[in-house]
Amino acid sequence: MVTQVTKSTEVNKAIARRFYEEGWNQGNLAVFDELLASNHVLHDPGFPEPIRGPEGFKQYYASYRTAFPGNQLTVEDYLAEGDTVVSRWTGRGTHKGDLMGIAPTGKQVTVTGISIQRIANGKIVEEWSNYDMLGMLQQLGVVPMPGQASK
Repeated sequence: MVTQVTKSTEVNKAIARRFYEEGWNQGNLAVFDELLASNHVLHDPGFPEPIRGPEGFKQYYASYRTAFPGNQLTVEDYLAEGDTVVSRWTGRGTHKGDLMGIAPTGKQVTVTGISIQRIANGKIVEEWSNYDMLGMLQQLGVVPMPGQASK
């Protein structure tokens, strides 16, 4: 017999899957409106303040989509327990637009990260995202690789 916890865990993983596949990869902004709670909060170490609400998230998403049009996130693993889903992902894209003041470089980047989403009543309420921002900046050529710094 499948327990209620197992059913809700599978439902939460399906929500996370839609978030990445339909929202992030396909650019379907309506999915963010559907899946993000009105009081949604995203904690991202690259931003000094939390990103709040579906509209705030869509602006955040647009900043990355503008910098890396057509970028794709491949989720390598979904781990879920209770109201929490952890996604280990790899993002790939070509830097073709402004990224937080960094002019387009035309360089391809591959970035790995982990996101933790807390889900309540079928909506993503809070998330914590941590990714290799230093590696991304090194691939873009705006931060030197170790051993390449000028003396």
